[in-house]
Amino acid sequence: MDTPQRTVVIASALVLGAELCFAGVSALVKYLSTDLPSEQLVFFRNLMAFVVLLPWLWRKGPSAFKTKAWRFHLTRGLAGLAAMYLFFYAIANLPLAQATLVLLLSPFIIPIIGRVWLKERVLAQTWIAIFIGFIGVFVFLNPAQTTLSPIVLVAFVAACLAAFTKTLIRQMSATESSSKIVFYFSTLATVLSAIPLLWRGESIANEHWLAILAMGGLAVAGQLGMTKAFSLAPAARVGVFTYSSVIFAALMGYWFWQEPITLSMILGAGIITVAGYLAIRTRRKAETGGKVGS
Repeated sequence: MDTPQRTVVIASALVLGAELCFAGVSALVKYLSTDLPSEQLVFFRNLMAFVVLLPWLWRKGPSAFKTKAWRFHLTRGLAGLAAMYLFFYAIANLPLAQATLVLLLSPFIIPIIGRVWLKERVLAQTWIAIFIGFIGVFVFLNPAQTTLSPIVLVAFVAACLAAFTKTLIRQMSATESSSKIVFYFSTLATVLSAIPLLWRGESIANEHWLAILAMGGLAVAGQLGMTKAFSLAPAARVGVFTYSSVIFAALMGYWFWQEPITLSMILGAGIITVAGYLAIRTRRKAETGGKVGS
């Protein structure tokens, strides 16, 4: 059944709002990283999410979280946490739009992982979308006229790890509920990210606490908004708006840190958005036809 147009508009607005929240999280991470180590920021990011989830987890009860898939949960937790560490480090050391854009490669990496690891069939249209997406990143970064920091590779590894975790989630979903997946990742990420604070923890100035609380609040708000959006409308209709985060990041980088916005950035972001739209549409058609598109 077709989704009503009004519902699609609401879902699109929720995706845009969620991406604005995520860009705000990145901006706050960049601001806080001048005085606080990324290890500390990762911990508070995870702790805030866990605290917000506690009432929901309490209602579920302990019996709802019994699992035999410990290996999958542990692997997903470690990979997801590593991706977060690397992305926070990239945000602290790269222009905000650059770090955000490289992470947006994650959806294009997922089909590659699926093909290599799971031997899934990838449609020709999906390969074309992936190729166009990487061209968009090349145009955006403009290495011919800009000296790129090697930290761009750190952001790329973070994107690969993020794609790996999403592939794992897809595999886990066959036996594990979404509540179990969320619970174990939040618990593992909070506990494991607390360990480096034994030697990397620093005192926090009073003025930074508000930014830390805002960072956690925006992260949770963004996740809730995104979840609600995709429950209202299919990804094929609203998924393309997830690429708006690079626009928000570029504007915030320009406003707060005077990071330039160039023609190549605008053109590259446009190419990536088109590639993302093609990938989403191809995946939707593949799922409808019973084939694997990504």
